[in-house]
Parts: sequence; structure tokens; C-alpha cells
Amino acid sequence: MSRRSRIETALTDRFQPERLKVINESHLHAGHNHSGSDHHEAFDGTGETHFRIRIVSEAFSGMSRIERHRAVNALLKDELDGGLHAMAVEASAPGEPTRW
Repeated sequence: MSRRSRIETALTDRFQPERLKVINESHLHAGHNHSGSDHHEAFDGTGETHFRIRIVSEAFSGMSRIERHRAVNALLKDELDGGLHAMAVEASAPGEPTRW
């Protein structure tokens, strides 16, 4: 199972989102150096290391932005520990404006 699929499954199981998009943005980071990771040379943009998560879920109602990010980060801790280098999280409750 791909990292993207694992992320989608975990988010769906935990947050039951109304809308969910998990976007692999690894290619946008080609040429960046990742010190402290297995990409010690300039990163070539391949793989599943950088993602943008866009999610709308009732579970985020009443949560601050930081609480939402912490909830997503806690859920995906194993992925972060296992090679996921970066995540942009756009988490909203139903009825809140989104940029997507």
C-alpha cells in the first residue's frame, strides 16, 4: 500500500471527512537538501515524502488551528517517523471557508 493510501485510510477512519484530498507534492521539492534524513544529497523529487492534506470534518468543530494540526500529526506519527518529511495541513470544520 502506498504512503498516500495509508494516509487517506487513516484520516478517513479517524475523522470521517466530508471532503478529503491527499496530494503528493514531493516533485515540488526537487533540489532541496534534507539534512537529517535519508536524502543527504539534493532531493530529486521522487517518492512520497511531501504531502498536502486538505480535509473537512465535523471532528474539527470547536478546535483551534493548532489543535487540528496536532490531531492530524498525532494520527500520522508513524508515517512522520518512517520517512514522511513534510506535511501541509489544511483542516476545516463543515461550513468554514476553504481555499479549495
